[in-house]
Amino acid sequence: MTSASPSFPWKHAVRDVALVSLTLLAWRLDASARAAGSTLEWGTALLAGSLTAIAGYLFHEWGHLTAARATGSVVRLPESLSEIFLFNFHSDRNSPRQFLAMSLGGFAASAISVVFLLAVLPLDTLAGKIAITLVLLGVLATAVLELPPFFKVMRGAPLPRGTAYVSDNKAAR
Repeated sequence: MTSASPSFPWKHAVRDVALVSLTLLAWRLDASARAAGSTLEWGTALLAGSLTAIAGYLFHEWGHLTAARATGSVVRLPESLSEIFLFNFHSDRNSPRQFLAMSLGGFAASAISVVFLLAVLPLDTLAGKIAITLVLLGVLATAVLELPPFFKVMRGAPLPRGTAYVSDNKAAR
């Protein structure tokens, strides 16, 4: 890690707390719109549901990062808030065990968020239906994109490269 790079993505933590706060506000607005029979209900439902799915994705990413850090993995933290991933995993400097643990952290976070959302979302509302649909589509995307490399590495394949994975030609920070 370079000295200019923080050991914790503080900017991203603040961004994500703000996003969760905005999500909660959107749910309050949706409840108010529904109670008032407002024509804004579609808009507030779409906003609350979409923000919930984004928060679920971020929770998944924090699960990956938490597990990566717990195993001492080398990661590259993002330089800007616009990067889609919370971090990049260093394929050349981490072991298969660290990769598998990092992957499981994201899977566990997704499972926890789905169970939590099923328990607390008002699934009989439009916002609840949008939220759970988008969250489940995110879980499906995770299964399609993340399970194949996980099982390949588990069977002895080299760690993946590209996208969220950096190598020595892209120095870790």
